[in-house]
Amino acid sequence: MQNTSQSQKKIYNLVGKIASGILSDEITFLQKLVIDVVDNVEFDIKGGRVWKFLPNEKSYQLLFQYGDIKEIPTNYKLTIEDQEVLKELYKNNTMLRKETDQILKESGILIYSVTGVGNILKTNYGKFYEYVLGFNADEILQSFYDTLSIISTVASARMKELQTINKQVKIQKDIEKAAEIQRNLFPDHELTFSDFDIYGICIPDSAIGGDYFDYFPNLESEEDRIGIIVADAASKGLSAAIQSLFVSGAMKMAHRFSPKISSLFYSLNNLIYETFPLERFVTMFYCEITESSNRLVLYANAGHTEPLHFRKEDQSFRFLSSTGGVLGIVPNQKFSVENIRMNPGDILLIVTDGITETANEDDIPFGHERLIDLILKYQEYSAKEIALMIIQEVQHFYATSQYNDDKTLIVIKRKK
Repeated sequence: MQNTSQSQKKIYNLVGKIASGILSDEITFLQKLVIDVVDNVEFDIKGGRVWKFLPNEKSYQLLFQYGDIKEIPTNYKLTIEDQEVLKELYKNNTMLRKETDQILKESGILIYSVTGVGNILKTNYGKFYEYVLGFNADEILQSFYDTLSIISTVASARMKELQTINKQVKIQKDIEKAAEIQRNLFPDHELTFSDFDIYGICIPDSAIGGDYFDYFPNLESEEDRIGIIVADAASKGLSAAIQSLFVSGAMKMAHRFSPKISSLFYSLNNLIYETFPLERFVTMFYCEITESSNRLVLYANAGHTEPLHFRKEDQSFRFLSSTGGVLGIVPNQKFSVENIRMNPGDILLIVTDGITETANEDDIPFGHERLIDLILKYQEYSAKEIALMIIQEVQHFYATSQYNDDKTLIVIKRKK
């Protein structure tokens, strides 16, 4: 599970970089995306094409082609009636097929995958993506399918941003409202539970962000445990904020019914998959601290940046790895629950990738090693002091860098 989620996240970050930059228009963006994906050796894709839906003609027209295949005739069209895959695409987003069109087969396309991007257009004969990206390779693997699903997600999100450029005034007002709502959702920074000292902080990259954290006290009269969540919506801006608000509401609602952690993750994963057809990429770490004699901490990790458990007794560190895939990418995912024991003086540090992946002007990431050094250095300090020291070091580290991201961390320390 860890390898799957790490691979998904690596591909998402790679595609995100490819799709970054200033957008001039949709077609130019899609052309650049196809070229960069085909040329990138990590994707192992042989050729790519951009198709545009023509509702009046009930067909898709070829706008652009690139790669190591024989050239397809200019403005070649695929009719809806001849291509069943185009009728089904809006339901599945990405599909794998053997090529049946004779012209395309003659060009060297034998096995291909199509993925829908952009808006879904409704007609009296069905629903269809405004654009379709087609890619072919010598062999279609599951990893290839997952890659294209992520490409679709990123491309659609970027195109959606382009379509909102002319609505900036209204969007800015919406952002200000969302920022106020989001600020009100965050809990107080400091929390004391039993003999645990807890401090959390979130610094958005802009007015609103995709990071979210919260504390969930036990609803019953005997508060023998507390839940702590850190989530990161990998999209940007308003889209990320909406996902963050959604996760917040879903968690607050679910917590009232005290579900098992594995069931909670399973349900939330499916909710994100069903609710967000474009941006479906959320990582999350959730743990429950108990007042049991051994201070057991139960946790699940959905592809989130690995938290650090510092053991005071032997000055060692343990990474709390993924126990399931990233939320929203694949429906019906299962998640396992692991546990650690927090002994006196132990520290649990939970962060988002805005901390570890923040890079300086030389493109060197802050990384886990610097976090480890800081915990060792400040282990005798309070949770608040440790958190603020780390934030100060991170901000100083990237002060001259152009890259920025939401930064969230929670320090949980068991008192001696």
